[in-house]
Amino acid sequence: MARRGWIWFAVPAATLFLAFWLLPMAGLALIGAEIKDGQSAYLTVLTRPQYWISLFNTVALSLAATLATLLLALPVGRFLAWHRDFPGRRLLMSLLMFPLAFPGVVVGFLIILLAGRQGVIGNITSWLTGERMVFAYGMGGLFLGYLYFSLPRCIGVLAAAAEQIDASLLEAARTLGASPWRRFVDIELPALTPALIGAGAMSFATSMGAFGTAFTLATQIDVLPITIYNEFTNYANIPVAAALSIVLGLATWAVLYVAHSLAGARLGAAG
Repeated sequence: MARRGWIWFAVPAATLFLAFWLLPMAGLALIGAEIKDGQSAYLTVLTRPQYWISLFNTVALSLAATLATLLLALPVGRFLAWHRDFPGRRLLMSLLMFPLAFPGVVVGFLIILLAGRQGVIGNITSWLTGERMVFAYGMGGLFLGYLYFSLPRCIGVLAAAAEQIDASLLEAARTLGASPWRRFVDIELPALTPALIGAGAMSFATSMGAFGTAFTLATQIDVLPITIYNEFTNYANIPVAAALSIVLGLATWAVLYVAHSLAGARLGAAG
């Protein structure tokens, strides 16, 4: 009887996996293997520097945005977890989560209003120094956009995880004379490591595949989602677009796999 119940759940799950992931990915991989200009699209992607530059920019930017997101989200999440009754907490939470309502294009537009040619920062620097600071359309603008987009998600994950930490352990450590830093390193950080990994993975994967923000801002830098869009739409180079899509997915998976492996090894050593 238990086995039959398992089958009732497994068949729909396998069907969804086959129809919505495995078959489309297999089709994408086969399209990328088509011959274009006398060689496989995968070989084209691997031998042309502009695609490597686009991949490097995407990975570097996503890693930087993920690291900054975690560094900012961790203290905010801890504060929200340990101070649940202060006045204005609900308002603060709603304001922190407000960016979740915006699509990537709107986030890009906000960055332009902040750091674009007619943005607030440009107007202030022009008034102070006579030179207008503009960084919305390159690495700096995309970094801010990805940070703005990922921060609310990570704060929510880390705040929920911090609320699950046993406060009696922290109190016992305090009674034994442990400093706040030692309590954080020895108790809180190990307990929060799975949430940090999950939040970092979510932030990195979101940044790697972000299109709306990059489409709005990336006029001075090549990132892989825009490169794929240009190959598919502007040049009708569908095999190369498919090959680049596979490369994007593999690069994202590889970085996440390494991060999870290192974190697992660290947790195993700590245990």
